[in-house]
Amino acid sequence: MTPGDGLRWAALILTLLAAAGYLVAVLPRLSAVQALCSSGLLIAACGVLLVLSSAGWLLVPMVALLFGHGGYRLAVTRFSRLPDRPADSPPPVAATTFPHQPVPAAAAAGKATPATLGRYRIESEIGRGSMGAVYMGRDPQIGRLVAIKTLALSREFEGDKLVEARERFFREAETAGRLQHPGIVTIFDAGEAQDLAYIAMEYIKGEDLQRYTSPGRLLPVTQLLEIVARVAEALAYAHSQGVVHRDIKPANVMVDLESGLVKVTDFGVARLDDSSRTRTGLVLGTPSFMSPEQMAGRRTDGRSDLYSLGVMLFQLLTASLPHQGETMAKLMNQIANEPAPDIRSLRPELPQELADVVALALEKRPEVRYADGGQMAQDLRTLAAAMLAAPPAESGTVEEFEKTVTFSRVEPRHNSES
Repeated sequence: MTPGDGLRWAALILTLLAAAGYLVAVLPRLSAVQALCSSGLLIAACGVLLVLSSAGWLLVPMVALLFGHGGYRLAVTRFSRLPDRPADSPPPVAATTFPHQPVPAAAAAGKATPATLGRYRIESEIGRGSMGAVYMGRDPQIGRLVAIKTLALSREFEGDKLVEARERFFREAETAGRLQHPGIVTIFDAGEAQDLAYIAMEYIKGEDLQRYTSPGRLLPVTQLLEIVARVAEALAYAHSQGVVHRDIKPANVMVDLESGLVKVTDFGVARLDDSSRTRTGLVLGTPSFMSPEQMAGRRTDGRSDLYSLGVMLFQLLTASLPHQGETMAKLMNQIANEPAPDIRSLRPELPQELADVVALALEKRPEVRYADGGQMAQDLRTLAAAMLAAPPAESGTVEEFEKTVTFSRVEPRHNSES
């Protein structure tokens, strides 16, 4: 073998190594358009060298590049159609304003995920709600993961209504952004980009309480009472700052049972979501969790949130909602006029004192209901401690439990501390 042959073999090996390195390390990072352009340039360069040098061995890296690109694009096209996880596995969960639902295939296919929103780099879509999508993003300035909730205001409103909705969105986001409490998801930023209003908030690793509302998945009662007590305390703080949530439900409470984390999500968007739906004549949080005054479109305050918290507690204790109408009209009538069932009719082993706490939270008259989340939290914790110290007797009562509020099912009086 002559020295010239050795040089040609060395050049061939180096060229093949360079082609392989490009295919493995560079090509997967490129978009379809970038990959097409780069492959064209590389093959053209090899072709020019082939013509100028008459080096037939250059056909080898050219063929390698052609087959490498073709094989890679085929694999991407083929496997991108497969689901990322089994169909029956739960979706990843983050702190979001919308219920944490898997992204429907049709929606995901028809709606492109933006590369950025404001200064945030979008990494994946993690949920979709009635007014937009929820993304996991990253703040490149500090590397922090955030959950980004988007609202397509221009799709829901037009003209003066759009201007009003935009102003309300930023006003509500600013108000919610001032809430600093360990039991409330922190809002970092709000903005508008690509015809989308967005809120960037704390990303939570955990799951919402919705998964614990079905039979067989109910949480231990004392553990549940502590979780609901912490939600009540978070609401008490928000109400003291003049902020009413308006959509308290299991899907809007994030928990991590191992670490003990409990966070209320969705402050700052519920009222805007309500306003969009009033165009159809219906004032909504989530219908089954709405207080009678909210369902009737009357002015609401913090006691409306505590009613919704009572509905949530009822469902988490019994795997059933207190009111379930076949139609919206029937549901509205039940919430407005029919008393909620006693939880002991569904779970007789629960103590009567707990049934009284739930009944007080679900009282239809706001003036009789718990006036403050702190009261409800105190009752729940005192009751949980009594249950741990001495399990309920056969009569279903707990010894030495004193409620913060006097309540009589026969003649309930104005809510006042005992």
